[in-house]
Amino acid sequence: MDLNGLSLLVDIIEAGNLSRAAAQLGMSRANVSKRLNHFERQIGAELLRRTTRQLEPTELGWQLYEHARAIRHEVMAAQESVESLGKRLSGTVRLSVPSGFGQHTMSAWFIEFMNLYPAITLNVVFDNDIDDLIKGAVDFSVRVMGDAPTNAVACSLGDVEYVACATPDLVRTCGMPQTLEQFKDLPLITSELTGQKLHAAGRPGPASRQLDIRPRLMSANFFFLRDAILQGLGVGLVPHYMVDQDLATGALLRLPLPAEDLSFLRTTMYLLYMPARYQTRAVVTLIAFLQDRAARRGT
Repeated sequence: MDLNGLSLLVDIIEAGNLSRAAAQLGMSRANVSKRLNHFERQIGAELLRRTTRQLEPTELGWQLYEHARAIRHEVMAAQESVESLGKRLSGTVRLSVPSGFGQHTMSAWFIEFMNLYPAITLNVVFDNDIDDLIKGAVDFSVRVMGDAPTNAVACSLGDVEYVACATPDLVRTCGMPQTLEQFKDLPLITSELTGQKLHAAGRPGPASRQLDIRPRLMSANFFFLRDAILQGLGVGLVPHYMVDQDLATGALLRLPLPAEDLSFLRTTMYLLYMPARYQTRAVVTLIAFLQDRAARRGT
């Protein structure tokens, strides 16, 4: 079987159409189409159904794609092993991490990793966008979300719990709320997304009704929110990791809300990568390292 034809099939399917595949391969669309037709004649079967907008792999096309992708990954792994023979683990890893958790917690992990593997270069993007993973701009991403996307491999790094907190002075002034419903009468500091969830949340039970809690301060920057909470500008409703040290030192007090009042805010930290992309030894090593550090943090 023509291995070049198999490789071309992978390129076309992952690109989505002939034009994008041609651009990525530095070839003309006509040349790609000609090579595909030649490979299909060799196989004696149609591998891709042509439509006006896209290409849809046939059942045989999908089967050959899976085999071809596995072969390509094995060849790339073998080539990397030869090139790295007798050398330290090296290479460049591109990844994106959440701006809040990334700066607060993961920055120290990256520094530790770079001390362990001085020949590996990290290109770290701090943002909350998943498009960079889908477009191939990064090797993998860490994202906080309710549900993992179905088009990516998702490894859980643990749940993100939310906590209500305030300075001791503010508690003395405003009291200690016992339920989330009492937040209506308090200056609340939280993220915009959490504010939207609070506005739409309904109180469970027979007397269900909309909470309609409107924060005083909202921002996507959790460090800014933490500073405002520590200044006593309002009661905070933020991820626990952002204020765990402040709670431990007593700079902030945890408000005794029932666990079920905040359960709807719980999310999960996922490490995501696309299944069709080859992972270098450097990428695999960093992923394993981050999973280990996340597991240690959760214990």
